[in-house]
Amino acid sequence: MRRQVDDEVHEDEIHEHDRGLSYDLPVLARRRMIRLMAGVGAGLVPLVGCTADDTSSPSASAAGSASSAECATIPEETAGPYPGDGSNGVNVLKESGVVRGDITRSFGDSAGGTAEGVPLTFTLTVVDAASGCGTPKRGAAVYVWHCDREGGYSLYTEGVADENYLRGVQETDERGQVTFTSVFPGCYPGRWPHIHFEVYGSLADATTATSITSTSQLALPKDVCDTVYATEGYESSVDNLDRLSLESDSVFRDGHDQQLAAVKGSVAEGYTATLTIAV
Repeated sequence: MRRQVDDEVHEDEIHEHDRGLSYDLPVLARRRMIRLMAGVGAGLVPLVGCTADDTSSPSASAAGSASSAECATIPEETAGPYPGDGSNGVNVLKESGVVRGDITRSFGDSAGGTAEGVPLTFTLTVVDAASGCGTPKRGAAVYVWHCDREGGYSLYTEGVADENYLRGVQETDERGQVTFTSVFPGCYPGRWPHIHFEVYGSLADATTATSITSTSQLALPKDVCDTVYATEGYESSVDNLDRLSLESDSVFRDGHDQQLAAVKGSVAEGYTATLTIAV
């Protein structure tokens, strides 16, 4: 019953807040034209994306597989209807406890739930696009949020509106990295499996919800999604994913090279995902 309610809520709210391709493409086109014009004006190289890569060493963390000729700022995307950053109702960023690495549990006095699902640990590496993706953004901050395995968003979706799990903020370290412990998100009607994030200039900016540097989304690869969704608790995601592709998704269809995470692992051991974010 809960799953059916969540799907109905998402279908209604996506229709209202996330208007699909006809709405998103003009916005994305304007954003990309602005970045292109800015690059030409500054004498920058053509915009071709930074990509996800192994983050086991400082050099890999800072630059991924991208050289200066391959560096581009992460595409700007919609925050969607469930940001929790004060732009659409509740603001979790000003709550004590939001700065954390493990986002599987809710925090605070009024929430006590834990998100269930296949373990997922993801590392985001924030780099300076102007340096050719070679300089880590130390001391920046990243706020992340995503749906649970049934497609519900804490703070918004009926049944989990009193929870605040699967949301958290961290300050980037000397490698420009933040790492979050979470669960693999489900696939709800109309959207490819994804994780939202906002980059801020500092932790102070993030926890006061001011001066967002970049808003974008991380996409998860299909083969991993297929494997995860064959497990218990993700049943509704199977049919939802079958109706979608990265090329048809309203956010990722205009290009997802810079947003598709590199994912390793297994259902038994859990998964790790990495993505380099140039800002």
